[in-house]
Amino acid sequence: MTSSFERVYGALIGQAVGDALGAPTEGLTRAQIVERYGWVSDFVDDDPAGTDDTEYAVLTARVLLAHGTGLTPEQVGAAWTENLVNQVGGFFGGGFSEMTAINNLRAGLTPPVTGSDNHEMWSDGAAMRIAPVGILCAGDPAEAARLAAIEAQVSHAKDGIRCAQVVAAGVAAAMTAASWEDVVQAALAAVPADSWTGRTVRRAVDIGSSHTELPAALDELYERISIFHYPFADVGPEATALAMGVFTAARGEYVPAVLGGTNIGRDADTIAAMAGSMAGALHGSDAVPEPWRRRINVVRGHCIASTAGTDLAELARELHAALTAKEVAA
Repeated sequence: MTSSFERVYGALIGQAVGDALGAPTEGLTRAQIVERYGWVSDFVDDDPAGTDDTEYAVLTARVLLAHGTGLTPEQVGAAWTENLVNQVGGFFGGGFSEMTAINNLRAGLTPPVTGSDNHEMWSDGAAMRIAPVGILCAGDPAEAARLAAIEAQVSHAKDGIRCAQVVAAGVAAAMTAASWEDVVQAALAAVPADSWTGRTVRRAVDIGSSHTELPAALDELYERISIFHYPFADVGPEATALAMGVFTAARGEYVPAVLGGTNIGRDADTIAAMAGSMAGALHGSDAVPEPWRRRINVVRGHCIASTAGTDLAELARELHAALTAKEVAA
């Protein structure tokens, strides 16, 4: 096997823990985090939980388990219709890009129009959920980027898709890589260097590489990558670049990567989730402290009702079985 169960579970639980760690600091500035917490080194809530980031990743995993790498945009749209359009009640914490896509599906549109006719087509909503694509494409970042584009177009277009490709390729590389540098190079290779995403991610990686102290890296990343003139912090190229910069500054180590994402502010839950998925895939689930794994392993379903009660370890076993079958067939 090129990919152990521990790496599969590491990518899933690594993302979910990062999401839960970063949720309380989402939307805060670096200065506000320092003033309020000093340095966040653990859950700050008594009852921590993941956000829509984790729940959409669960939905992506289930779609992949149903359809494999032959996934089509129509199948993604059908799954979203079943699980989201038909959901009774609201979507607690749901992102703008996803809510617009749901409304487009409800109006009878289909992918890719549901993603291209979307005022937040460039958000980080696709990148935040795409780690399962990287898992199923372990060791093949190019295939992960291809499949990510298919999954993402239900809600995104252009750089929103490119950001998903960066994270999917990074996770795919991390599933078999021996070094964090290999992960970064695979992520960078997944998008055109002269694209908005490519330029921003490369700049963030350069910043992360230039620092040996994580807090100093966060300060420079925050000042040089953040798009302060836009009213929301969910811009895909920004959040994805910050995640890659944090991952680089942490040299791919899990705990520094997710704490870096948590302490940088902006869209902290998504930044920590993306960095955590790559670091978790690279080092395996044992790199995620056991108390963190235990508290976050079962999904709440606050945003997507159908994900409530999902056991991430069990979901990882299903993905691992699918990956094993894929490798045997190859």
